[in-house]
Amino acid sequence: MFGRFRYNDEVFYGEVCGNAVISQEGSCMEYELSELEVLPPSNPSKIVCVGLNYHDHAKELGLSVPEEPILFIKPSSAVIGHHGKILYPKISKKVDFEAELAIIIGKKCKNITYERAYDVIAGFTCFNDVTARDLQQKDGQWTRAKSFDTFAPVGPFITTVADFNPEDASIISRVNGEVMQDSNISKLIFDVPYLIEFITGVMTLEVGDIIATGTPPGVGELHPGDVVEVEIEGIGTLINEVA
Repeated sequence: MFGRFRYNDEVFYGEVCGNAVISQEGSCMEYELSELEVLPPSNPSKIVCVGLNYHDHAKELGLSVPEEPILFIKPSSAVIGHHGKILYPKISKKVDFEAELAIIIGKKCKNITYERAYDVIAGFTCFNDVTARDLQQKDGQWTRAKSFDTFAPVGPFITTVADFNPEDASIISRVNGEVMQDSNISKLIFDVPYLIEFITGVMTLEVGDIIATGTPPGVGELHPGDVVEVEIEGIGTLINEVA
């Protein structure tokens, strides 16, 4: 497991070993996790998101399973890290959380086949597709509702392909300690290799780009002062407060 950190003015990637972080750059110095600022684990050029990608979520909404992935993009300016503040927009009256598994791209890639998908993945992390639901319904398309600054919390760390099984891992969200979503990655409609093949058939993915794979049932509303968590088995827990 590794992450991206700041110590004073230095930004670096480090391996996370319990409460210790070993720098993967230069001197291989060791730090206490508590003395570091945990940054978003990648610096993406774009975030490619997938809508309606859980069987149980489609059932919850009374919708049929899509024939192809439904894609939309969040800007990199929406990214915040673990313990970053989600800022509630003044023009929205209903902001929702959406717990998701995120894929972090490790190689620049285009037209990747299903069989080669894992070759271009750096690892996996937690993601919260924060959404101004009232604006989404008003606009009829999703760009404004999904793109506010701070609407893409991601982290805390990246678990490598070798250490994570995306075919069987629980995914849970909590708001103020109460479980709101409780599902399993195995219920994805389009699995990780399929998404890599489909998306790279459309666009080039750069190192650090994020694919957010969709949310299970149980999405709900956030209010200023709430603390929202996204926990994925084998990865960890992403925690953010709403301001």
